[in-house]
Amino acid sequence: MRMVIFEDEKVVNFAPLTLLRPVYDLRFGILTLKEKLLNLLPSDTSVILHTRAYLTDLVHEQNPTQAVNVLPEEPCLFINGRALATRAWVNDILHREPARYVSNGELVAAYVPADKMKALQPKMGRLLTAGDFPDLPEKTVDAALFAYNWELVLQNGDEITREFQLFGKGGRILGKVYDGVTILNKENVFIDEGAFVKPGTVLDGEEGPIYIGKGAKILSNVTIDGPTFVGDKSLVKTGAYVYDGVSIGEVSKIGGEVEASIIHSFSNKQHDGFLGHAYLGQWVNLGSDTNNSDLKNNYSNVKVWVNGKFVDSGSLFVGLMMGDHSKAGIDTMFNTGTVVGVLTNVFGAGFPPKFIPSFSWGGADGLVGHQLEKALETANKVMNRRQQRVTPALEKAVREVYRLTEPERTVLK
Repeated sequence: MRMVIFEDEKVVNFAPLTLLRPVYDLRFGILTLKEKLLNLLPSDTSVILHTRAYLTDLVHEQNPTQAVNVLPEEPCLFINGRALATRAWVNDILHREPARYVSNGELVAAYVPADKMKALQPKMGRLLTAGDFPDLPEKTVDAALFAYNWELVLQNGDEITREFQLFGKGGRILGKVYDGVTILNKENVFIDEGAFVKPGTVLDGEEGPIYIGKGAKILSNVTIDGPTFVGDKSLVKTGAYVYDGVSIGEVSKIGGEVEASIIHSFSNKQHDGFLGHAYLGQWVNLGSDTNNSDLKNNYSNVKVWVNGKFVDSGSLFVGLMMGDHSKAGIDTMFNTGTVVGVLTNVFGAGFPPKFIPSFSWGGADGLVGHQLEKALETANKVMNRRQQRVTPALEKAVREVYRLTEPERTVLK
């Protein structure tokens, strides 16, 4: 079987988190959307990744064994990268009948026969639509497709629980748990090899599972309520409160108070301050006592800046959405539903705007454009501290994102 994971036109709704990654690489629960799908496919599946043209080299660098934006002439199954893969609907579409599979009017997947594959190759590198799969019979499938970032955040706790049950690792303690650690409902807790949990910590699995990855460090007097996921080699610092619905990706450092949030990986919120109903990308750093509001004082729905306009989230709870390589200085305060672009530096007193463009510098007292070369230099310094670097592929993508987001910054000049 050959399968293409593709991005469609609604990827723009997930910016800034998708400016430097495909939508299927967003973390949700324990795994990314792509990883969930790959876990359900037959072992002999050949996977091809489709993405926007400027991300081609970066995606190939991150997935060296998979083709990117290059199609074979054989039949292929296309699956939408913003779909939540579950065994029920994935199995429904694996029988290889030429068809378009839709859910609530949206394209979930398409099985394309060999004679129609050649026409799709010129469309690689741009966002696909249902119109790119004409002349195929339409079938209905019961699948969920995400439309906005906050949907991932709001459903994150349930997804951690679902995946934890699928993994079947509950009750296994492979790492070191010191005397003085309290574990409530051990059957709902998994601690992987090389991880350790220091004295005074409470792991409360009574309301949901807790998954602690390889080499993770949980220091003393931490409280973690399930459902929560702590990724490999991440650190939860002394006295932190990690409430339910939190995913902490790999190699991150967490302190203070975190609730119902997704921290993708390689990001730091080390100090006191509240982060709630938020989604942080990679290489984000929040200074000491940074806080975000996730509930309006009048208890009305939070509106979020999406693709050039404010959109009613339909939820009372939406916090901060911050793109890769962005930072906040000490005592920064973010209002409900604030969106911060990539490679941005936010600081100063007061609440900054609810939308802060990519490559910006400043806060409530005003914003200016951040120089591209200086932004790249800082990003490289940050990555070098973790034995990584800004590769030519990443630099190429960053330069293109700078160009693409230039209209956002015209108001700053």
